[in-house]
Amino acid sequence: MDNILIGFLSNPVVQCGFMGWLTAQILKVVINAGIHKTWDFKRLVGDGGMPSAHSATVTAVALAVGMEDGFNTPLFGAVFFFAVIVMHDAMGVRRETEKQTKVLKKLMQDSNSQVPFEVKLKEFVGHTPLQVFGGFCVGIAVVLLRLL
Repeated sequence: MDNILIGFLSNPVVQCGFMGWLTAQILKVVINAGIHKTWDFKRLVGDGGMPSAHSATVTAVALAVGMEDGFNTPLFGAVFFFAVIVMHDAMGVRRETEKQTKVLKKLMQDSNSQVPFEVKLKEFVGHTPLQVFGGFCVGIAVVLLRLL
């Protein structure tokens, strides 16, 4: 079991993916503080915002796989398309969910609707194309700094 854990933690692809996610999440806190003039450390684990941690993570993983195993391997092909799907989803389905949540909240406020306590709608779930691109750039930067 120790060898499995050590192998997992020393895996450069895992390290790059984790660092891509962590860097993006820390940047979200800093950028959010710059915009709103207050520190919100919930953004460390929150969805949505600039840059996209989803994009940073999958970009870092894909690039690390390509640099470690080669860009002409079936594994790189698989993780490349996985990354594209995740980034597309962040701008598509998840972004539309965010828009719908904002509309629902506005409708509930305007109608003085009494929503059951257990219903909590999260607004920050999707990303703009710029936020996805920001995450993409973070993912590349993390891998280049880690592996070069």
